[in-house]
Amino acid sequence: MRSIRKAVLGVGLTAAVVLGSVAPASAHPRQLEEVKESLHRFHSVHYAKHHGFGLVTDINGISCINDPAGTGNMGYHYANGDLITDGKIDRFHPEAFLYERRHGELHLTAIEYIVLADQWKGPKPPMLFGQMFMLVQAPNRFGLPDFYMMHVWLWKSNPLGLFNPYNPDVHCP
Repeated sequence: MRSIRKAVLGVGLTAAVVLGSVAPASAHPRQLEEVKESLHRFHSVHYAKHHGFGLVTDINGISCINDPAGTGNMGYHYANGDLITDGKIDRFHPEAFLYERRHGELHLTAIEYIVLADQWKGPKPPMLFGQMFMLVQAPNRFGLPDFYMMHVWLWKSNPLGLFNPYNPDVHCP
């Protein structure tokens, strides 16, 4: 378990998959607004670090995650290995926070929900806000076992959709 937590924080936790458009943000606006309000403290990356979230990188040491196909970027992930390995999805406790560097500072853009596939107890992939999570299979650019993930762009608009993993308006250096 400890080695999985270490790997999770050491390699990164987002998918190198690209999906088309997904359901509009209006699918669950009240729930999304409640989550957004409950996480306002995480605008500070220092707050995130203080609460067990660490910067993650892929197997090549890249910390600002981009889409190799060129559809956009995800930005910098700060993830909590304890949350990732607990086998649960809780809308008020995402496993990762995404930040974008602007004018030398990190700005909160999105959250990511992550659960390792072998720890998910449901008969089907997890769902949240009416959206099914994506399966990222091993081997992957993060060196992780199979996992499910879903992004939610709560603080930065995404022209590809609220739940799309990549955002063309996020830029990596």
